[in-house]
Order: sequence, then C-alpha cells, then structure tokens
Amino acid sequence: MELNGVKIGFAVTGSHCTVREVLKQIPRLTERGAEVYPVMSHTVDCIDTRFGKASEWKELLKETTGHDIINTIVDAEPIGPNALFDIMVVAPCTGNTMAKLVNGITDTPVLMAIKAHLRNQRPVVMGISTNDGLGINAKNIGLLLNMKNIYMVPFGQDNPQVKANSLVANMSLLADTVKSALQGKQIQPVIIQY
Repeated sequence: MELNGVKIGFAVTGSHCTVREVLKQIPRLTERGAEVYPVMSHTVDCIDTRFGKASEWKELLKETTGHDIINTIVDAEPIGPNALFDIMVVAPCTGNTMAKLVNGITDTPVLMAIKAHLRNQRPVVMGISTNDGLGINAKNIGLLLNMKNIYMVPFGQDNPQVKANSLVANMSLLADTVKSALQGKQIQPVIIQY
C-alpha cells in the first residue's frame, strides 16, 4: 500500500458542482492505505444546492472516512500545534479559498486548517475548481504555483466554449498528486487538456 499510514486532512470547499466527483476520490486514497480526516467549509456544511444537500455531503464524508468532520475554525486550529496530518488536500478548492490563502486571510475552517498545517512545513495539495481561473484568480493560481509546500492536481479548461475562464482539476489524478507531493514533487504536466 503506497500511502499506508499516511494521515490526510481532506478539506472540501464550495464548488458544489464538483463535490460529488471529489468525494469519489476518498475511497481511492483509503484503498491505498491512507487515513482520511474530513474538513468542511461553511458553504458545503450548510448550503443545499441543485448538486446535493449539505446533509448528504456530511453523511458521505463521515461514512467514507470514519471520522467526525472538522467544520469550525476552533476545531481546525489544533491541526498545526498537534501536527495532525502528513498532508492536506483541498478539493474542490474554490477561487475564493485560493484568493484568501494567498492574502493570508483565515476566516473559514478550511483556511485555518491549511494555515495550521503549513506552519509545520508539510504539503498541501489543491484540486482547483473555479469559474475565474483564467480571469481574476489567474494571479492567485500563479502565486500558489510558486508557494513552498503547495502542489496542484493537474488542471485545465473544462468548458472553454461556454466558460472561457473556468479551470477544473482532473480529480482522478488526486491520489497520484498526493503521492508525488509527499515526495516533494509536483506531478507533471500541471496544465492539461480536457
């Protein structure tokens, strides 16, 4: 098992259209031997959308990980001092989360989890999903690509004819990205074609 014994903090943010695809990746991580601990943004924790109900996502996360969900800033803060995770995954990672992270804003459980984890110089894997990745958030993606301990799940334009600025990670590459990040390497290529 290539991820045997690895503790993964798995943060889910509010790109609701991508949540279902992301949650399918958790069993792939656990099958490889990882222990996954869920972290949830307020948006996913509280808002029902046409893509699914908050209660559905919470139930699925608890069932697939076997752990309680970290869904408050207070509960996320000990991640750093207690060095709870070997690696963190943020998927889907919204443009909002990226923008706040590069500007040092910590106002959600996910951002607190990332900040707390990064203080230990440990890797964070981001599976982006944002309608403005080639728009106003392009600069934030560029900054994140150059930040120490940040690794990206390969991403590309998911629908350039209809949503020219939209970028989404290929979530099926998440486990491979985690494996590479644990070795201090960015999986390549980073930019892919859908």
